[in-house]
Amino acid sequence: MTKLDILAFGAHPDDVELGCGATVAKEVANGKKVGIVDLTRGELGTRGSAEIRDQEAAAAAKILGVSIRENLGMADGFFVNDREHQLKIIEMVRKYRPEVVLCNAIDDRHIDHGKGSKLVSDACFLSGLKKIETSLNGKPQEHWRPKVVYHYIQWKNIEPDFVVDVSGFIDKKTEAVLAYGSQFYDPKSNEPETPISSKNFLDSINYRARDLGRLIGVSHAEGFTAERYIAVDNLGDLR
Repeated sequence: MTKLDILAFGAHPDDVELGCGATVAKEVANGKKVGIVDLTRGELGTRGSAEIRDQEAAAAAKILGVSIRENLGMADGFFVNDREHQLKIIEMVRKYRPEVVLCNAIDDRHIDHGKGSKLVSDACFLSGLKKIETSLNGKPQEHWRPKVVYHYIQWKNIEPDFVVDVSGFIDKKTEAVLAYGSQFYDPKSNEPETPISSKNFLDSINYRARDLGRLIGVSHAEGFTAERYIAVDNLGDLR
């Protein structure tokens, strides 16, 4: 069983790539073990299909170099934050025992993003409670609570609590996003237009990261919100 340093959750395949793909790629390059868990197969998406997105997600995972990628098969658009769904997340957290969990934006245009954010956050807390019993392959799992839960930023321009310098990794992020050929800008596609299939949206991957980078004096950055105070040992850790 693989113990991960970081486990990134997304309500849909491509959420992680769009929200924090460059951060994931950088952490992998730095030797961290990173995994992705998708809550749904994105079956309600206007373009493509669940089967196509399965293939695209696998290709994107290879590009990012993550150690594992799983899909929980929750109902796109209709999953809820209840005991049944929380237990599915808890099983993943206890299976991979990450120190850091990344998950959807706390509020966003797509209703699944905010729902997924709260579901994963709540489950991460509950995963640390001994009296909640789960099992994997017939064996009981030990309780585990990640040290921190961070939320990446998606459609809405949420003000970040901190930003990650991802200079040198934006091309890897873009490559992973473009693995989802059914979803994003393709001038030859006959599929219906959606808010994320425009050229402007594809360009925004770069210009939004450049703008956050500008604010901290680097070429590109990705932003996150935190659920509690961010602690440092000394002022030298900040820049």
